[in-house]
Amino acid sequence: RDLHLLSRRQRQMCIRDSYMTFKLAVRTVAKRHGLHATFMPKPNFGMKGSALFYNMFLCKNGVNVFSDPDEEYGLSKEAYYFMGGIMKHIKGMTLINNPIINSYKRLVPGYNAPVDITWSRTNRTPLIRLTNVGTIGSRVILRSPDGASNPYLVLAGCLAAGLEGIRKELEPPVCMDDVSEEDKVKFDILPRNLREAIRAFEEDEFLQQVIGKTLSQIIINEKTDEWEEFSRQVTAWEVEKYLDRV
Repeated sequence: RDLHLLSRRQRQMCIRDSYMTFKLAVRTVAKRHGLHATFMPKPNFGMKGSALFYNMFLCKNGVNVFSDPDEEYGLSKEAYYFMGGIMKHIKGMTLINNPIINSYKRLVPGYNAPVDITWSRTNRTPLIRLTNVGTIGSRVILRSPDGASNPYLVLAGCLAAGLEGIRKELEPPVCMDDVSEEDKVKFDILPRNLREAIRAFEEDEFLQQVIGKTLSQIIINEKTDEWEEFSRQVTAWEVEKYLDRV
């Protein structure tokens, strides 16, 4: 069906459902050929992980409200405020964007995955990148989510946080493009593991209201159990690292 003929809610559902259908189709085709397709965030040590970038913009009367041809970079105040809202809640959103133990093996320095809570108009590696390249116009690109995330929850969190940013005119933190090496600004960082992400989500009442109190508590409980189970494991790395040294 032509997306332009669908209602706003139908278009949103179509995009999210298409992603889930894509994952199912890829896995099915791979299985037919005796292979297994995974969307695991970091299946291989020493290699870049697998990300799921969210390329977002808002339209009003068919016009991209993130675009402003009079601004130096072609971005409207709404685009910056939308990003400011997401960055305000990004720590709590990390539990949704990066929901499994393995997610945090991807969010490490050296592999083009975001670690600091930063944004840029020109750099392609920060948490959020702004762009106006192409016919669509200006967009806000969130680079932290991975393939283990639930796209319905990720988009709900992004939209709610972004709209709060627009309503409250939340300015984003300093742009990494405007910071010199001499300034040595210490950026805030994303949660480093699942336990930190759980705590950040627990502290974000706004996000819990967006997700729903009941579902939020289920997520907290299940992910806490997952972290506790992982914490009890003795990995091959630990055995190799410490067996002969202690």
